[in-house]
Amino acid sequence: MRVEIWSDIACPWCYVGKARFEKALEAFPHRDQVEVVHRSFELDPGRDKADIGPVVPMLAKKYGMSETQAQDAEDNLGAQAAAEGLAYRTRDRDHGNTFDMHRLLHLAKARGRQDELIQIFYRANFAEERSVFAEGEERLVELAVAAGLDADDAREVLADPNAYADDVRADEREAAELGANGVPFFVLDRKYGVSGAQPAEVFTQALTQAWGERPPLKLIEDNGAEACGPDGCAVPQQH
Repeated sequence: MRVEIWSDIACPWCYVGKARFEKALEAFPHRDQVEVVHRSFELDPGRDKADIGPVVPMLAKKYGMSETQAQDAEDNLGAQAAAEGLAYRTRDRDHGNTFDMHRLLHLAKARGRQDELIQIFYRANFAEERSVFAEGEERLVELAVAAGLDADDAREVLADPNAYADDVRADEREAAELGANGVPFFVLDRKYGVSGAQPAEVFTQALTQAWGERPPLKLIEDNGAEACGPDGCAVPQQH
């Protein structure tokens, strides 16, 4: 079974939702047969790379609230993250364009290190003091290396604005086609969608239901074909 997760590094509920989903997956009896793929979704795709600023004033402006209310919202998020065992800085975080991080996540997917990199990006953005935006490309290279990627490969991708750009845009188009207008958005076997950072119990129910409705294997038999079994292998017959 395949689970696809559309998310953005700038999305705190994606950070929390990933932890809740993984809690459900860890307890799922068939977890070893579940493939998880992370898909790209930018919350602010038109944002200039040079446009980097503090989170709280951005939230206040975007949602028409006071900065005190925005800070209260961050404190609430911090409490919910802590409940999932996640570190979360509720003060002095910044935000910016995430397109390059999504491109690196596609490189990581090609190298089999996607889950490692997205978790490192989340932790760096939400828990660490150093910025993933203000320190430039070398900061992203450092994080990519921490996820097991080659530094030169990461630099090559970042140096070429077209590298994996089509893959990011394809993910975003697909999200729109599936009706996802926010993240996190989880799709199970292209049958069920789960929107938002739901409690682990909701993910458990979705995994169980999606698994139970998988079609049974249709076996096409060829009685003349040789095969191996517990008692050994068939001896080829001479004709």
